[in-house]
Amino acid sequence: MILFFALLFVAVAIAGFCAFVIFWPLSLVHIRDRHPQLQSQLGEGAFARPSAWGWLLRRGYLSVADGNLNGLANPARISLLTIIAGLVCAALLWLLSVVIG
Repeated sequence: MILFFALLFVAVAIAGFCAFVIFWPLSLVHIRDRHPQLQSQLGEGAFARPSAWGWLLRRGYLSVADGNLNGLANPARISLLTIIAGLVCAALLWLLSVVIG
């Protein structure tokens, strides 16, 4: 039963990944089109760059004061948190199953 719930958390992480793949590129395109100074700060290849993900998790987009960017980046942040939480919970449940079993 524990491994079943671990698998459910992996499914939650996959759902978060699907949302991240939608909202993060939209956020980056908005940044590219309207905030070139921010794009240079995030650097090339920001989609898969951990420093850009850290900027997203720290809510760096709030400093720009752009409501449209907030509307795109906030769901990307929530989906990234969902991925992290789902994988961490799945790993903890897997460890619990190893310890118990």
